[in-house]
Amino acid sequence: MFLFFIVLGANAQQDKSKRASPPDSLSVTTTNGVTITINYSRPYVKGRIVGQDIAPIGKVWRTGANEATTFSVNKDVTIEGKALKAGKYSLHSIPGDTQTTLIFNKVWKKWGLDYDEKEDALRVDAPTIEDSHSVEQFTITADKDGLVQLLWGTYKIPFHVK
Repeated sequence: MFLFFIVLGANAQQDKSKRASPPDSLSVTTTNGVTITINYSRPYVKGRIVGQDIAPIGKVWRTGANEATTFSVNKDVTIEGKALKAGKYSLHSIPGDTQTTLIFNKVWKKWGLDYDEKEDALRVDAPTIEDSHSVEQFTITADKDGLVQLLWGTYKIPFHVK
């Protein structure tokens, strides 16, 4: 009976869908044959102010919740015109009023708050666009043209993968 409860408890801990910020993923193959795969957790705004209470302006943010958000490409690409080798990376960001710095870090298997700048593979700037439409739950989208967007609160951060 004791063993049954240990196994049951371990399985319950593995069900990440019951987390306050549930996991999500997306995968798209662009018209140029690049497969972009992103795994992340989706926190809610819950009355907080994006850029102040959560994902504060000027500070490194894990770009999601829980484990590090992962960003994978199957081919060498450019992101906003800068080269990134094929592979898997953790995605962090530094939100800004007019632009956000996106950070592709070589260490991807980690808790999202673990970050070491020395392991950065690439940093690029993308525009921070304020929108009248508010997104309650953090969302990442990608399309066949290689446009990836981070959406949360009234902010949208688009960047291009080619």
